[in-house]
Amino acid sequence: MNAPVTLRAVATATAPALVLRPWCAHDVAALVEAYRDPDLRRWASPSVQSADEGLRWVRDRERDWAAGTRLAFAVLEEGPEATQVVGNVVVKGAGPGKASAEVGYWTAARARGRGVAPRALEALTAWAFEAFRADGLERLELLHQVDNAASCRVAEKSGYPFGRILPSAPPAFPLDGHLHLRRAAA
Repeated sequence: MNAPVTLRAVATATAPALVLRPWCAHDVAALVEAYRDPDLRRWASPSVQSADEGLRWVRDRERDWAAGTRLAFAVLEEGPEATQVVGNVVVKGAGPGKASAEVGYWTAARARGRGVAPRALEALTAWAFEAFRADGLERLELLHQVDNAASCRVAEKSGYPFGRILPSAPPAFPLDGHLHLRRAAA
């Protein structure tokens, strides 16, 4: 899968519609702004602290799309004036012969608490199971550190029940983690 895709999550009574599309160079300023948040820097890696690092990050995501290895979507919230980047969702490791893949997400600080991550993750999940069904995708895995309670809530709201504790793997993963799983509908 190397052709870029655009996904949508419809508006709700309390939240505007979301558009999920591949990252591009004009998203760099919003990406750098999002990474100014210490909570995001704590959970996401690598950190993006400058326009040059942001552009390098975006170019890496473009190469990942071309290779089909890591399909990252900028999450944009539609508003009356413009569309703003409010998060990121990604599916990693899906493809021919792969029964499982990993999903991940983050939400910009200004958009937290508005259901952005669960809605974006649901759109990504539905698309991934459909797009990779013929390749044999049976389950999506969601991993986070045990002390990331917000990520745990998003996982459970999005139909990814807790599976098991993952042991720490320092230095990259200094604490134990949670593995949440969602299986394809039969």
